[in-house]
Amino acid sequence: MKAVTGTSLRFCAVGVVNTLADLLGYTWLAVLGIPMFPANLISTSLCMAVSYPLNRSFTFRARSGALRTQLPLFILCTASGLWVVQPLVITATADLFATTTTLTAVMGPKLTALALGLVWSYVLCTRIVFRSWRPTE
Repeated sequence: MKAVTGTSLRFCAVGVVNTLADLLGYTWLAVLGIPMFPANLISTSLCMAVSYPLNRSFTFRARSGALRTQLPLFILCTASGLWVVQPLVITATADLFATTTTLTAVMGPKLTALALGLVWSYVLCTRIVFRSWRPTE
């Protein structure tokens, strides 16, 4: 197994787009005074809606597999990362950034959560959601 594949690079590219949109949305909501968890839920939900079609068609090039099976699996796997793993990581790391600038205090825990969430999501997408595809590297 290659460490870096076309699929993993495409996953990262889609992830960068989603992450930037998530960070912008999350930061904007946080600056408006919306608490961390609702801001995270809103920003990640919007990004997840865009992520599935991009990952299915571009990243994994999933030509097989029923949409009615893949979509719920994608939502379950992605939502668990976004709505369980990210809030846990944000909570666990918030104190580490509490004495920093306001922007770092908001973004530090989120960036840490995004990094762990990226690994979580890639593993679940490759092993569960799009497991039936055959890579066309």
